[in-house]
Amino acid sequence: MSNPDRLLVDIAAMVESERNNQMSLTVVVPGAVITGRLAPVALWLERVAEVLQSSDHLKPFAALFTPPADGSPARPTHLHLHRAKILQGNFGLPHTGGMYRIAIEDISSWTVGDLSYSDT
Repeated sequence: MSNPDRLLVDIAAMVESERNNQMSLTVVVPGAVITGRLAPVALWLERVAEVLQSSDHLKPFAALFTPPADGSPARPTHLHLHRAKILQGNFGLPHTGGMYRIAIEDISSWTVGDLSYSDT
């Protein structure tokens, strides 16, 4: 989206306003539908750093994911999803969910809530 959806930016800003704010969201980006839990960037960075820190090979990269001391930008430019899955066929990848950073300008459509498949 060359002109990001103002409502989506407002939702992201509200999530950023408090560390405990989270919201389930599904977005459509070129080539994928991604569903997960929108979280504040500081929380997302912390979780990614924890994963990297636990890996001998990736540990040096953990420092890059330290939240900035000056806080988040006035208007969000990216969504930060955790427990996120790329929906493919009748399952999500990765099965356990992952950490995704998505540029708001790349989102063509979205809905509140996470999509999942049911065998019933």
